[in-house]
Amino acid sequence: MMKKHLTISDISRRKFINITLASTFCSKLLQAQNQQFRTPMTGKTVQGLEAFDEMMHKFILENKVPGASLSLGWKGKLIYNRGFGFANVEDSEKVKPDALFRIASVSKPITATAVLQLVERGLLKLSDRVVGKLALTPFLLAGTTIDARWDKITVEHCLQHIGGWDRGVSYDPIVRHRQIAKTLGIDFPVSSDDIIKYMMGKPLDFDPGTKYAYSNLGYLILGRLIEVVSGMTYEKYVRHNIFKPLKLNKPRLASALEENRAIGEVRYYDQKNRKGKCVYPPRVGEEVPIQYGYDNIEAYGAHGGWICSTADLVVFANAFSDPKACPLLSEASINRMWKNPDYRKVKADKDKERRKYYGLGWEVYDFPRSPEINTWHSGYIPGSESELVRRWDGLTWAVLFNTAFNQKQQSLVGLIDQLLHKTSSKVKRWPTG
Repeated sequence: MMKKHLTISDISRRKFINITLASTFCSKLLQAQNQQFRTPMTGKTVQGLEAFDEMMHKFILENKVPGASLSLGWKGKLIYNRGFGFANVEDSEKVKPDALFRIASVSKPITATAVLQLVERGLLKLSDRVVGKLALTPFLLAGTTIDARWDKITVEHCLQHIGGWDRGVSYDPIVRHRQIAKTLGIDFPVSSDDIIKYMMGKPLDFDPGTKYAYSNLGYLILGRLIEVVSGMTYEKYVRHNIFKPLKLNKPRLASALEENRAIGEVRYYDQKNRKGKCVYPPRVGEEVPIQYGYDNIEAYGAHGGWICSTADLVVFANAFSDPKACPLLSEASINRMWKNPDYRKVKADKDKERRKYYGLGWEVYDFPRSPEINTWHSGYIPGSESELVRRWDGLTWAVLFNTAFNQKQQSLVGLIDQLLHKTSSKVKRWPTG
């Protein structure tokens, strides 16, 4: 039998088929790998902002973050709103763009806005002494009296973290709820009022108005003042007077137990899988994940208790983009909110150029020799981290995570902040809406 000689066209045809088959195999392999390792993304792709998609995808993989959400605003308009990763890892439930997260201390700008509204309405003054308005009886141990310096603490002191409490010197009472319950002789859970009454019986760490020291207690006191002068619960006042004018109906105060999560709220994860004894009925004393009942989150309220979506936070921050047309505060109140404090009295600022300071509920970065400022706030509680930023150029963002820290115990917000600034510098043209 004669052996068939292959022509150049036969060889080319076979080569083409082999290359095609190999290409198809590689394509399917890559597709399978992408399906396995690609971070799930929800929400619409925004032309020109794809760099944010890639940055978030890479960040979540590198830091082993279960889930996150990112929203962007540009000159008063929401322009980007996406979810990344998983709201519930066990059920492979993706983070939706409107997913709710615990926002921790990003609650403070919300509380400060509520206080300034009450100042505008004549129900409060920044110079008001807080003790006389709290309508609470301090808890005093036998033979002790209230520190006379408590009478000097003003509303403004609480807003600026200069009220006299320094958790580095004494402690942060929000994590002493077990001790407070035992001392007061009450059952769990401990309320914010219980914490305030307990602390009113303790000496201050410094004279009010003389030092900056970040204080959650000051914001618990502000939440109590909002209730006293408005006649409404803190949550009801904020939902009616801040979120309702912005047409936001999902933000609410967090629940501690996992089974009481709000509709649309993500599941929270602790990188170390830590556990502790629950302080919320009906599970008091049971071993629970620390993010679900070990901490006293339902008493966080005005200092760190809200759950929101990233879009909710951007809409809130965008409300201040045009101070003359803000639906929440007057232009004068907004300017006061971001004004540099009197550092002749507040001596703890170590930045000699006074470029970074805490205003009324917001961190502020004041650019030298320029009227432009950045304002922001970040937050952390076990199981979540948060950041809300308003930049001088009109860009606003909110980023939320359903865990705290990466496996190297680095802050997720601390890592992503510069990445967001860097990614924004790549955008040539921002969408208009």
